[in-house]
Amino acid sequence: MITIRAEHPPDFAGVRHVNERAFGQPLEANLVEKLRERCPEALSLVADEGDSVVGHILFTPVLVEHGTRRTVGMGLAPMAVVPERQRQGIGSQLVRRGLEILAERECPFVIVVGHPQYYPRFGFEPASKYELRCQWESVPKEAFMALILDATAMAGVSGVATYRPEFSEV
Repeated sequence: MITIRAEHPPDFAGVRHVNERAFGQPLEANLVEKLRERCPEALSLVADEGDSVVGHILFTPVLVEHGTRRTVGMGLAPMAVVPERQRQGIGSQLVRRGLEILAERECPFVIVVGHPQYYPRFGFEPASKYELRCQWESVPKEAFMALILDATAMAGVSGVATYRPEFSEV
């Protein structure tokens, strides 16, 4: 049985293992470790099966500046499931639980750079619909998506969504 829960220090090695296996490289695992050290506002969840971590998701603050107004939401990245457990709904469970927690915390929006066929099932839409742009111009517009959790807080907000500096360091 899969349990979605907050990441704890004993999970760190398992989270690294999941990210390295899912992405086939250490880049995302290194990013997670940097963000864990430097970003106390992060939301890090694991998919636990027995005593093994089989999935992980991380949400970290992103900033949209519009004139003098600054709106902070969250960015979903990375999300990983070990290869032998992919396509079994574990990633979906991680995304749904993370979004529930962020809605409870009154987060105004969540952005993601991801597969345009995957994330719309959770309510994500092209960020361009909300006049939000990715800080990295090389990201295809259809891959940059947003989920508005608080339309009132997002009224009149537009501009470039800026991720934490750690995303550019790895």
